[in-house]
Amino acid sequence: MTDLADLGLTNIRLELQDDGVLIATLDRAHKRNALDADTVEELVSLFSAIPRAGVRAVVLAAAGDHFCAGLDLVEHHGADRSPAEFMHLCLRWHEAFNKLEYGGVPVIAALKGAVVGGGLELASAVHIRVADAGTYFALPEGQRGLFTGGGATFRVSALIGKARMIDMMLTGRVYKAREAVEIGLAQYVVEGSSFDKALEPRAAARNLPLTNFAICSAISHLNNMSAMDAAYAEAVVAGVVNTQPEARARLEAFANKTAARVRPE
Repeated sequence: MTDLADLGLTNIRLELQDDGVLIATLDRAHKRNALDADTVEELVSLFSAIPRAGVRAVVLAAAGDHFCAGLDLVEHHGADRSPAEFMHLCLRWHEAFNKLEYGGVPVIAALKGAVVGGGLELASAVHIRVADAGTYFALPEGQRGLFTGGGATFRVSALIGKARMIDMMLTGRVYKAREAVEIGLAQYVVEGSSFDKALEPRAAARNLPLTNFAICSAISHLNNMSAMDAAYAEAVVAGVVNTQPEARARLEAFANKTAARVRPE
C-alpha cells in the first residue's frame, strides 16, 4: 500500500476522506494553476500511486478562481527548450494524463474559470467533468504560435469532434459553461459551486473497485481497438468483472428485490 504523504507534493494539496475519496487540489492559484514541468511530474507521481493507495475516487479541484490555464507559458519562454526537450516534456504530460485516464480509479473534476489549452487537455482525461456557470473552455494555441502537446488531438476531438476542435484552435473560439455541456466538453453545469456538485458523483466510490477499474480503464482501451477486437476484449472483461465474488451480495439483493431500483428523478 502506497502512502500518498510520502510523495512530497508541493503544487498539489491532498486530503483523503474517510470513505476513500481523495480531494486533490491544484495549488498554483498565482499562476491560474498553469502547469509547469514540476507540476506535471507531481501529476505523474500522484496518479501512478493512487491505484495502490486505497483511493476509491478522486475529486480534482483547483485553488483560486481558475481550474487550469494550461502550459505555464512564462516558464516555457524562459526555458528556451530545444525541440527534443519539449518533445520529452510533452511525453511527460502524456504519461500523467494516461495514468489518470487509464488508472482505473474514477476522477471527477470540479471546473471553474479558465479551462484553457493544457488545462482542457487535463480536464479531457478525467472521467466526469463538472463546470460552474463561469467556466470557459478554449484552445488558444493557434493564436500563440503553438500546437497542442498533451493529448487534445485525440481526447478533446473525441469529446466534441474533429471539426469543432480545429475551429477552436484556428479561431480561438471560447465555449462557456452551458454551451460546453451541450457539445460534450463537460457532463454537468451548475449555478453554484462546481466543487460541491463534484462531491455528488463520489458515490462512485461505493462501487466495487474491480467494477470501477473496468469502467475507468477498459472503456478507454476498448475505444482504441477495432470493433472486432473490442467485442472480444469486452467479453473477457465482463467475464472477470461479472463473476467477481464481491458482487454476489449485490446480485442477491437485486434478486430479492431489496436493492435500490433504477428510477428517474
